[in-house]
Amino acid sequence: MGTLVSPLILAPVVLPPLGALGYAVFGWRPATRWLATGSMALVLCTAVTLAAVVARTGPHTVAGGVLRVDALSAYMLVAIGMIALLATAATPAYLTAEITAGRATARTAARHCVLVALFVAAMAAALLAADLGLLWVAIEATTIATAFLVGQRRTRAAVEAAWKYVVICSTGIALALLGSFLLNYAATHAGRPGLNLETLNAIAPHLDTGVTRIAVVLLILGFGTKVGLAPLHAWLPDAHSQAPAPVSALMSGVLLSVAFYAILRVKHLADAAIGPGFARAMLLVMSLTTLAVAATLLLAQRDYKRMLAYSSMEHMGLLAFGAATGTRLAVAALLLHVLGHGLVKAVLFVGSGRILQLTGTSQVHQVRGLAARDPALAGCVGLGVLALLGFPPFSVFASELGLFRAAFTAGLGWPAAVVLLLVLVITAALLAHSAHMLLGNPTPRPAEPVPHTAPTSNLTSPTTRSYAEATPAVPPAERGPLSTIAVLAAGLIACAVLGITTGALQQLLYQAADTITSTP
Repeated sequence: MGTLVSPLILAPVVLPPLGALGYAVFGWRPATRWLATGSMALVLCTAVTLAAVVARTGPHTVAGGVLRVDALSAYMLVAIGMIALLATAATPAYLTAEITAGRATARTAARHCVLVALFVAAMAAALLAADLGLLWVAIEATTIATAFLVGQRRTRAAVEAAWKYVVICSTGIALALLGSFLLNYAATHAGRPGLNLETLNAIAPHLDTGVTRIAVVLLILGFGTKVGLAPLHAWLPDAHSQAPAPVSALMSGVLLSVAFYAILRVKHLADAAIGPGFARAMLLVMSLTTLAVAATLLLAQRDYKRMLAYSSMEHMGLLAFGAATGTRLAVAALLLHVLGHGLVKAVLFVGSGRILQLTGTSQVHQVRGLAARDPALAGCVGLGVLALLGFPPFSVFASELGLFRAAFTAGLGWPAAVVLLLVLVITAALLAHSAHMLLGNPTPRPAEPVPHTAPTSNLTSPTTRSYAEATPAVPPAERGPLSTIAVLAAGLIACAVLGITTGALQQLLYQAADTITSTP
């Protein structure tokens, strides 16, 4: 079994860069267009196989103790594989439309695919890291890869969003690094220096309480920055709104959840070292603050990609609320929410990218009558919004129901009531904005795109025009690419199936919950 497990654990980290090598050597062309999709399909198959092995035989450690997989990391790998497959399957149609409109080139497309592959590999490495230091390095690597993707269009807004993303996330991750140093200091004085997660959990009762408290605060704040939790959340709406649609799908769908995975590991350690109350209170405050910020900003939101970004903040706030509850049911519901939210956000961000290409604007008030213009796209986006808001039969309904049930059972009645109220406000705002875009008469479009002229700023190249400068000449009767509609439908179907039954995932869900909680 050990001979089989080692390549299975290494595969999610190794396979994406191998796909990236194909783009680096041969570039973006018809023969390589689906290479990234194929490599992500292999990652998903590997993750599912690894999850089955772990569910039967328990955790495994390879590469001299550097990499370790348990039920939690295996489950998260499955989530990465599913959402990365959806995002990369939508990428060829998206990039083809961008190249046709003059906002990208074949070289841009090849670089995009290389960076996405490295991004996915870094996320997989973060989940498989047996050491908190390696986990930190892998999450920082995701920042480097995605910064170039956020600024890919090289417009002033995109470059500004990329720099904002780098500065704020680097500040947060620096806090996490300082917290790691303090945790290593506490472990050294407990007689077991190092940041190996298994070792830290074993010696948790012997860690210095004061030093551990400071370390936990820094670690949760630091990784919480990458999650998009308040107060260091300001990068998220800018980055999500400026990144290419498939990248936004990955960032919202799994990057935020991978960073939250780090918080779950820290909380588990904190509960064993200083008791469950400390991390619970901190996460509860961050959850309520994040939900309040998201609700306030969504009410008057005018940009639909930023609207989806603030919705991501809402759902990360719900994850923090579930982690604060901390029971087995809450963590299982939280993990189901990770997968359901990731699938729906992949659908909605890919759909938003197609809407942007179709209409040439990201402003809610300038988009009208999508149901008449492209019924298939509008239908998928409309169902995606309903799924995101927690309507049955989609899995977000089941996971949110589990989160609230666990909270009331754990005695968190008043925080749960506040969270429910904020969720209702967010639901009303999202429904109003979405109805405006989907219903009514189609918005008139110019008959011809605006002619392109040479850029006057070094932030914009001739091959990276903004949507304000030129809109692709897409006739109102034209329908979206079949591959894009297939991706949207597949994501919605997967989310609906999860809402009806978790099937084989149920055992893995509860095993994953058991790895980071001992509370029934």
